[in-house]
Amino acid sequence: MPKILKFDDEARRGLEAGVDKLANAVKVTLGPKGRNVVLDKKWGAPTITNDGVSIAKEIEL
Repeated sequence: MPKILKFDDEARRGLEAGVDKLANAVKVTLGPKGRNVVLDKKWGAPTITNDGVSIAKEIEL
């Protein structure tokens, strides 16, 4: 598959959309009342975590 090159506003909008998706998944886990997140993998049992780093590593944009 060829690489897709984006420039200027189109690139910024795409980057912003990815950052927003990642931030929305991680921000619910922050603070003393942070909620848990279920990570569903292609193989194995789902993982329940409230660790933002683990969530960020599992998300593929």
